[in-house]
Amino acid sequence: MRAVWQRVSRAGVMVGKEDISEIGKGALVLLGVQEDDTEKDAAFIADKCVNLRLFENEEGRFDRSLLQEKGEVLLVSQFTLLGDCRKGRRPSFSRAAAPEKAKKLYEKTARLIEAAGVKVKTGVFQAHMQVSLVNDGPVTVLIDSRKKF
Repeated sequence: MRAVWQRVSRAGVMVGKEDISEIGKGALVLLGVQEDDTEKDAAFIADKCVNLRLFENEEGRFDRSLLQEKGEVLLVSQFTLLGDCRKGRRPSFSRAAAPEKAKKLYEKTARLIEAAGVKVKTGVFQAHMQVSLVNDGPVTVLIDSRKKF
């Protein structure tokens, strides 16, 4: 499972002309589910989303987590994070999970984040979305449950 975690002062999702979800201070998390991912991967990603220390303390050092800051998460499914761009000009998405499995693990990740005490809002699975954000910092990190980077 792969995630792009972005610290935001606000973020939102639109489908068509309808506002679907909005958050204030927190993190926009784009999530890609791989074909061999399990609930263990969802738990790893959820824990990192909640507990990574990417908010500044009084001295300006990264020392506070999303949980400590009482921030929110906007979780958006994005299978293109699994794109393999090493060959040719068209990415291969063959390692992305089938939609049924991906949706199940996406929803599990959202529930785990919420169970940890962080308010979660989501995009619409498999919809064409317009995602907006104000990246605060900017602060952006990549998370991979297989620890490949």
